[in-house]
Amino acid sequence: MLSLDGLEMIAVLVVMGLFIKVLEQFGMFEPVGGEDSEEDDFELSTVCHRPESMDKLQEQTKFTKKELQVLYRGFKNECPSGVVNEENFKNIYSQFFPQGDSSMYAHFLFEAFDTNKNGSVSFEDFVFGLSIILRGTINDRLNWAFNLYDLNKDGCITKEEMLDIMTSIYDMMGKYTYPTMQDDAPREHVESFFQKMDRNKDGVVTIEEFIESCKKDENIMQSMQLFDNVI
Repeated sequence: MLSLDGLEMIAVLVVMGLFIKVLEQFGMFEPVGGEDSEEDDFELSTVCHRPESMDKLQEQTKFTKKELQVLYRGFKNECPSGVVNEENFKNIYSQFFPQGDSSMYAHFLFEAFDTNKNGSVSFEDFVFGLSIILRGTINDRLNWAFNLYDLNKDGCITKEEMLDIMTSIYDMMGKYTYPTMQDDAPREHVESFFQKMDRNKDGVVTIEEFIESCKKDENIMQSMQLFDNVI
């Protein structure tokens, strides 16, 4: 059973670690070949949702054109229409947590990607978020994680919001992982989280407090570096 400190690291890193699973699901670890981009550019025009051109996406993200081609092929294989809705998103995550219920965490994650709030995640939405998670600076990545946990987007994380997040993580990991888990375990973790993160003890965690606390955690910093060379 993980300690509260171990789960605290999960609360910050699980959003990033799960993308390894998503990339595997989408077949995105295949080597980048030398094919010309004409086929991919043609296919962009055949799906229901037509994303930006590869050249424009290259300018807007930190991926090369070849990397974008690999990502697009994988995304298209799983989402032929060019977009993924929340139900499909939840189905993808449920495959990796058969002993638990990942639906609520997947809901929070989907909302973080659905920046236009239109109920769907396009290829652009996907690669913009992925670019931050895999290629962004430490501040970029922590800002993205903070935005995920700031459920009502008011610029701070409350204990209620963090309790919802932690409960969804416990549910996702399942009773199989935590056989002796007590019902109040998520709330205990939230209290531990706030003791470390809420520097001025005002009952909320701001983005500044969140980033400062995470940067002082050696385990979090080391773990984030694992994502630098994923693709």
